[in-house]
Amino acid sequence: MENNTMKGLKRTHYCGVLNTQNIGQKVVVCGFVQRARNLGTLQFIDLRDRTGILQLAFDNNTDSNLFELAKGVRSEYVVMAEGTVRERESKNYEIPTGEIEVEVNDLRILSKAKTPPFEIVENSTVKDELRLKYRYLDLRRSDLQKNIITRHKIVKSARDYFDNQGFIEIETPILIKSTPEGARDFLVPSRIHESKFYALPQSPQLYKQLLMVAGFDRYVQFARCFRDEDLRADRQPEFTQIDLEMSYVDIDDVLNIGEGLVKHVFKEVLDIEIETPLRRMTYKEAMEKYGSDKPDVRFGYEIVDLTDEVKNCEFSVFSSAANKGSVRAICINGGANSFSRKEIDKLTEQVRGVGGKGMAWAKLNADGIQSSFAKFLKEEEMNAIISKMDAKEGDLILVIADEKNKNVLSILGMLRVECAKKMGVIDENKWCFLWITEFPFFEWDEDLNTFVAMHHPFTSPMEEDIPILDTDKGNVRAKAYDLVLNGIELSSGSIRITNPELQKKMFSALGLSDEESYQKFGFLTDAFTYGAPPHGGMGIGLDRLVMLMLKAESLRDVLAFPKVQNMMELMTECPSSVDDVQLKELHIKTLDKEDK
Repeated sequence: MENNTMKGLKRTHYCGVLNTQNIGQKVVVCGFVQRARNLGTLQFIDLRDRTGILQLAFDNNTDSNLFELAKGVRSEYVVMAEGTVRERESKNYEIPTGEIEVEVNDLRILSKAKTPPFEIVENSTVKDELRLKYRYLDLRRSDLQKNIITRHKIVKSARDYFDNQGFIEIETPILIKSTPEGARDFLVPSRIHESKFYALPQSPQLYKQLLMVAGFDRYVQFARCFRDEDLRADRQPEFTQIDLEMSYVDIDDVLNIGEGLVKHVFKEVLDIEIETPLRRMTYKEAMEKYGSDKPDVRFGYEIVDLTDEVKNCEFSVFSSAANKGSVRAICINGGANSFSRKEIDKLTEQVRGVGGKGMAWAKLNADGIQSSFAKFLKEEEMNAIISKMDAKEGDLILVIADEKNKNVLSILGMLRVECAKKMGVIDENKWCFLWITEFPFFEWDEDLNTFVAMHHPFTSPMEEDIPILDTDKGNVRAKAYDLVLNGIELSSGSIRITNPELQKKMFSALGLSDEESYQKFGFLTDAFTYGAPPHGGMGIGLDRLVMLMLKAESLRDVLAFPKVQNMMELMTECPSSVDDVQLKELHIKTLDKEDK
């Protein structure tokens, strides 16, 4: 008779921890049925829990009622079994428990299961939409479970590190005042305070600075953050940030803590030694060499400036750009034979797709130069380009010319990555950490036709650049820094402004009136008037760090319940409509299509 209760049984072991040393022991195990095999006089059940798979055996020694019960077991049933560990006759060395099995003397079917919409196996090829709709089934897969468990280990390791460094973990509010921080806020209407709204935090920025004013000295939080922005590749509207702030520090102190964290977590979780101190590079150098403020430095293809070499040539595409903007190039070693004309044309289309006017190219073949522009240049001008590029036979030169230098750099930054993937020169086993420093304080916003803060308005400018705040905004540098790993930004931070007068000046430089700035940030600037220790910090993207450490393909692989690109969670089908009663309580009325 089927027994569907645990009464009288308690789990003694997880499936994956049993081995030959347990032979002869009586054990109780439980989990999901991976598969059941009926071989007539023999039956086997592969039992799965989060630690692994264990074989349960039923044979001639098994009670007949129990044998019949085992026949009815199907995939994904939840069962509990008691029995004795014995050596397997037919061993499976592909799994850790493959030398043993459990001879079952009691079996409980705790829960039956319908046939799942897809098989619960590692590296499933089922479409994402289906897997996410049934995420609770998808999460039964051992590869996803390993990811989530490793994330737990990373968080625990990080917490231990910060505790040893004297940091105090403090939670900050989720319902906060809406303040401009770069992205759009998620707004939460207040039922009690009509027509007023809370915001969900984009980061705990203001609160952690206030904690420094409060004297906590070293703060850390594994903070949930929210940004209502259009999702680009591998972004989520809610994410976790390892947020930290420190008093009485300069840039080096904050960077040293960040480096220590990376070194500690990689060693403890992956047993990988990260060499410190990490490499540092200014924003200016990163842009000019790699065309990105988060460069992947696992490979070369550095950008070379050809402006001087072509500014006087008769080829107007080059000379015009050289006199108003710049002409720059990358050299793809061995690319002449690897890139067909069709593939080069495809790269050119990609360039146009990101705002470029086109791409010039030259192949250095054994029988001479094949090029889209050589015929417009004198021989000595072409030779000067080849010499400057340090190009050799078999190489491919890609040239971008534009009156906007920013376009030239960003396009070449994209091209070097695309070409590196094509050439297979990216070492996937390499961990290239990089600090980017001396970011511009301001960046020009084409839409607003004004300068905006590149980071946030609480970032301190470099002392030597304060005199040019009003006269030369484009050259003001910030005490800001990012941590980059293999071309992906992991962390962003800065030393903060604590001088109320300087903060007021920065707000003014950003076009905020005294009244506007006080209305939005008065509580912070008021706090600074009561004594504010110098402080700085950063936020490290936990989701992204876990993704990179696990070499996962997507953030979805390291989050339990992710959202898709249109911000929906397919399993619960949120966001969803709410009834009119709820809306009325919140003093909200939705517009119909005609009103919109």
